[in-house]
Amino acid sequence: MPALYLGHGAPTLLDDETWPVELAAWARALPRPRAILTVSAHWQSAPLTLGATTPTPLVYDFYGFPERYYRVRYDSPGAPDLAARVKALMPPGEEVAERPDRGLDHGAYIPLIPMYPEADIPVLQVSMPDLAPAHLFELGRRLSPLRDEGVLIMGSGFMTHGLPFVHEYWDGRPGAPEWSVEFDLWAAETLRRGDLDALFDFRNRAPGMPYAHPTVEHFAPLFVALGAATKPGEAPRFTIEGYWLGLAKRSFQVR
Repeated sequence: MPALYLGHGAPTLLDDETWPVELAAWARALPRPRAILTVSAHWQSAPLTLGATTPTPLVYDFYGFPERYYRVRYDSPGAPDLAARVKALMPPGEEVAERPDRGLDHGAYIPLIPMYPEADIPVLQVSMPDLAPAHLFELGRRLSPLRDEGVLIMGSGFMTHGLPFVHEYWDGRPGAPEWSVEFDLWAAETLRRGDLDALFDFRNRAPGMPYAHPTVEHFAPLFVALGAATKPGEAPRFTIEGYWLGLAKRSFQVR
């Protein structure tokens, strides 16, 4: 299986005319996963924490949306065997916590709804223990053997996520603010070159900062995906590009 980094959008992504179609086409082009391991921008907890391994209600971690978005269901099977494998892949003596009551948050289930609408693939969400690029990359490296076992590793964030600033720009017009475009193009070129040092230092090197990521949790899952790559630094294949409400929805897969 490849490893993915994708933009998950707000709950309203499900009503977009284009993006769910792109996600569904991407999933059809992939081998069918035996299970899915997802890391979302919306769950940071140290140490590494395993979410629910039995069917558990979703986490509606958003505010101010119409009521229908709080009735969305995604009743995927739990993945207790995958949880045990994740624990076994961590370094000896490293603590791994468990949250059996913690269901999937919207960073996990929103993209899964168009990608695997039958919800018949076991899904496990794990936390990001911190936001340090090198540490998340190492986490992805340790998880990479799962890919040979049919597990799809999915980092879910957003290539740009300057929400405090995008609303000053976006009023329904096409395109994106300059800081969003500049960061997106820099990230694409840096990924193509396989320049991990530059990516790790994106806070200082990337144009468009800090507007593109005033907080960095939506870029951080990218490093888990890159760490899980067969050849770290190999150029990814971009599967979705463009902008949504002025934010870059660039997504990719790595082998």
